[in-house]
Amino acid sequence: RRVPYFCSGCPHNTSTKIPEGSKAMAGIGCHGMALYARPNTLVPTQMGGEGVQWVGMRRYTKRRHVFQNLGDGTYYHSGLLAIRAAVASSANITYKILYNDAVAMTGGQPVDGPISPAAIAHQVRHEGVQTIVLVSDDPSRHRTADLPSGTRIEHRDRLDAVQRELRDVPGCTVLLYEQTCAAEKRRRRKRGEL
Repeated sequence: RRVPYFCSGCPHNTSTKIPEGSKAMAGIGCHGMALYARPNTLVPTQMGGEGVQWVGMRRYTKRRHVFQNLGDGTYYHSGLLAIRAAVASSANITYKILYNDAVAMTGGQPVDGPISPAAIAHQVRHEGVQTIVLVSDDPSRHRTADLPSGTRIEHRDRLDAVQRELRDVPGCTVLLYEQTCAAEKRRRRKRGEL
């Protein structure tokens, strides 16, 4: 039997990994296939409710923290509302916003509106998220970006260390994982747009 899996070169091969001893919650999008690939990833909730189930159940478990995968398209559609709820509740959760620059799950459409890692970072900061780390396969691309002060930029090779750090920060934190969708890169190369 062949189960669904990430495309060759897909950023979610790396972005959905979490440190040993941690739990993640799945979301709507290609990265939802982490349910098949990562035994420490729990089932998703409805689009726009990512992480809200943790807000409710955190008081009834000994677990102190979870990671929540959230695609950039879902973030733009309704995911910010879930982040707002997590901030308001003081839940210990790290939103891994997976910025792959496409709605890849349904054929590579652009996200519904203007969005960028810098815009996301500003928006979540204004919602009350104090700790934001941008992880990229090319950090130099973001050094001159208009990021909120205090936003750290790291190479994706440091993903595990960054996640270990964030899971110990109280409250809601955001890890922006930026890497273009592999299928979208292939499409853009064919069209001469990459």
